[in-house]
Amino acid sequence: MTQHLADALPTPTGTQPGWWRDAVIYQVYPRSFADSDGDGMGDLEGIRRRLPYLRDLGVDAVWLSPFYASPQADAGYDVADYRAIDPMFGTLHDADAVIREAHGLGLRIIVDLVPNHCSDQHEWFKQALREGPGTPLRERFHFRPGKGEAGEQPPNDWESIFGGPAWTRVEDGEWYLHLFAPEQPDFNWEHPAVQDEFRSVLRFWLDLGVDGFRIDVAHGLVKAAGLPDLGRDEQLKLLGNQVLPFFDQDGVHEIYRSWRTVLDEYAGDRIGVAEAWAPNVARTALYVRPDELHQAFNFHYLTTGWDAAALRASIDESLDAMRPVGAPTTWVLSNHDVVRHRTRFGSLARARAAALLMLALPGSAYVYQGEELGLPEVTDLPDEVRQDPSFFKENGQDGLRDGCRVPLPWSGDAAPYGFGTGGSWLPQPAEWAGLSVEAQTGDEDSTLELYRTALRIRRDHPDLGAGDAVQWLEAPEGVLMFRRGGFVCAANTTGAAVRIPGAGSVLLASGPVDEPGVLPADTAVWWQG
Repeated sequence: MTQHLADALPTPTGTQPGWWRDAVIYQVYPRSFADSDGDGMGDLEGIRRRLPYLRDLGVDAVWLSPFYASPQADAGYDVADYRAIDPMFGTLHDADAVIREAHGLGLRIIVDLVPNHCSDQHEWFKQALREGPGTPLRERFHFRPGKGEAGEQPPNDWESIFGGPAWTRVEDGEWYLHLFAPEQPDFNWEHPAVQDEFRSVLRFWLDLGVDGFRIDVAHGLVKAAGLPDLGRDEQLKLLGNQVLPFFDQDGVHEIYRSWRTVLDEYAGDRIGVAEAWAPNVARTALYVRPDELHQAFNFHYLTTGWDAAALRASIDESLDAMRPVGAPTTWVLSNHDVVRHRTRFGSLARARAAALLMLALPGSAYVYQGEELGLPEVTDLPDEVRQDPSFFKENGQDGLRDGCRVPLPWSGDAAPYGFGTGGSWLPQPAEWAGLSVEAQTGDEDSTLELYRTALRIRRDHPDLGAGDAVQWLEAPEGVLMFRRGGFVCAANTTGAAVRIPGAGSVLLASGPVDEPGVLPADTAVWWQG
């Protein structure tokens, strides 16, 4: 077999074969990370220049949100060409440079893949519109006649995640399915050409050297036979404890078994990561059986509040679900689709404590860009600058995803804080001057230095990283405390200080610990047990 660029990538220091079992993976949202050309939009060259920052932060891999050719109706999740780079981000040469330089720094690269839907500007879809009803290209999507005497009603009652009907009618009278924006038609994964195309796309990027794929809407590819009506009451239970006709259908697993064979053709432990909003962790585990994908996002944990009992239950359920299939549990606090956890939890102190708790758990952890700076959600963006498509829908998501996508502050006292020379596509708050990378570097009390230290300890400590269990220790109400070998983590989720029996030598704390054996409110501590 031809040797690929990533084949010679050395295993990063401190990991064993199967690097993804304990990896800390940093999510880069390209348009908001770093701007190299002064157009106010982040790009691949900006990412390349900042890779040393990520190496020094201590992460193992970098996940890049979409940078493909796209009309940007949904921030790049509407892909027009899966083998081309959107000019706002650069060129294929720039993508190759990011991959090569990352590998030279000991970092791996995971790219987003969006297989549930494409852009309405994708050549297949444009040709399907031109050719009309009953033609072969239409079979690669979900085109249907409407209901009613003149076909004036949608084929079924499904609603878009962004609000409104999940169907749009075209000039010849047929309707096409889009679970998200009308500009994002869903592929028909029953069609062999769709399956062949995506295996080809996988190989294109694997040949370029990427180390894996984060699979967008991994639970949505297969729809129930006949596209049955759902009923409004059931639609409202979108994340309830049931399988919906457009999400988490059993047929998706055959697709991922096929993809696993492609990934396994390549040396270097290439991986697949499922963004699967399954109804429970037991069904999430199905995506990471030994012959399917390698990781699945733990949304159950992400949606758990700052409460000791709830967190312990989530941790136990997550570990218990993954153990039988032999997959690592993943832990995540923030991403590009949810309110930043500093704001969700209500304070920076809680966000810092939550970070230490997450990084102490067995498995793999995800860090969303800016959380290492302690960035809050930007909640006061003017309506005229918002770009989240669901913001413009009456019945969709909350439409406030722009608040977690505001470009990063790197340096300086005024916007755009070193993001670039030409402003930023979303306005940055004035108070972010004190949260920049420059302002926090070298300040031992800063959130950035907390993350740097935590990631160094996590990599070096023999009892951290991969694993499938924790040993819970007796602790006061509102406190989580567990042991992993000679390591102990304790997190106080209450609003008052508590005394912890048998506290050991402090390795790291999320906040000041002035009295030995006393854990302050909303604080986490790592001890050598």
